[in-house]
Amino acid sequence: MGVSDGDDRLGRRRRSGQDAGRSSGGNSTLVYFGCEDCSVEEGRVTKSGGRIHKNKFSISQYGFISLVIDTEGNMFGLHSMK
Repeated sequence: MGVSDGDDRLGRRRRSGQDAGRSSGGNSTLVYFGCEDCSVEEGRVTKSGGRIHKNKFSISQYGFISLVIDTEGNMFGLHSMK
């Protein structure tokens, strides 16, 4: 973690050191939404202007996941058992 460098004008903490200049999503938590079938939801993402980062793939006995990106550049996951 970087060292605190004070607050910006919006009250957020500024960081210096290794975290300074790091883009969001490079080392953060990824939220997964459960769904009936990842493939169906991938279609909804693209129709809404988002894009697919990694198409549906198996995670063994735990089901399937897809990684998608919304219209604002935020990545999230989809999880299904079929």
